Amino acid sequence: MPVPYLKQFHREKVIPELSRLRGYKNPHQVPTLEKIVLNSRIKAESDKNFVQEVVKDITLISGQKSVITRARAAVANFKVREGLPVGVMVTLRGEHMWDFLLRLLAVTLPNIRDFRGVSRKFDGRGNYSLGIADDTIFPEISMEAGRKNIGLDISIVTTAGNDDEGRDLLRLLGMPFRTGTATTPKKPVETAAPEAAEPAPAAAAEPVAVA
Repeated sequence: MPVPYLKQFHREKVIPELSRLRGYKNPHQVPTLEKIVLNSRIKAESDKNFVQEVVKDITLISGQKSVITRARAAVANFKVREGLPVGVMVTLRGEHMWDFLLRLLAVTLPNIRDFRGVSRKFDGRGNYSLGIADDTIFPEISMEAGRKNIGLDISIVTTAGNDDEGRDLLRLLGMPFRTGTATTPKKPVETAAPEAAEPAPAAAAEPVAVA
């Protein structure tokens, strides 16, 4: 069976470059991918048809059979009973992991409209999580009228010892991290306001559009 393209790229390009940048003496010191976890949370009161639709979508996206996660304990405040389905997840390792990451980097993310890169924030231990609000960005999912949008979280677990190593690893593999930082506007200099006959009425706050 042929070696996945991205895994071969890691061997031939990423390992030498990270060794040069970080001064690794042994190729086994170079961080690599350990696993990728896809997880979609669902409401406990969701009907069985919707749960099966989520299972189908996550299976199509990952290329591997997904499983339903169930509540381990009852939570009265959230109307959750023990055993109710609360999510769908799949863990990718080996060739499935490399193939999925290649499709994510080369096909899915570049096709997002007005895409400007992903966040550079890691979890403090070299692992990276990416939230997807609508799974129809994946080419495996067909857009059907009346279907509910399904969101999911993608967690990329690496063997890196810290965030900088993990960020360098994913950057060299092709992760399109957002470039540049937002500048904070300078605080205006306070000056004495001229006297007015009566205060002006307060302007109504404009609604903020949520992406």
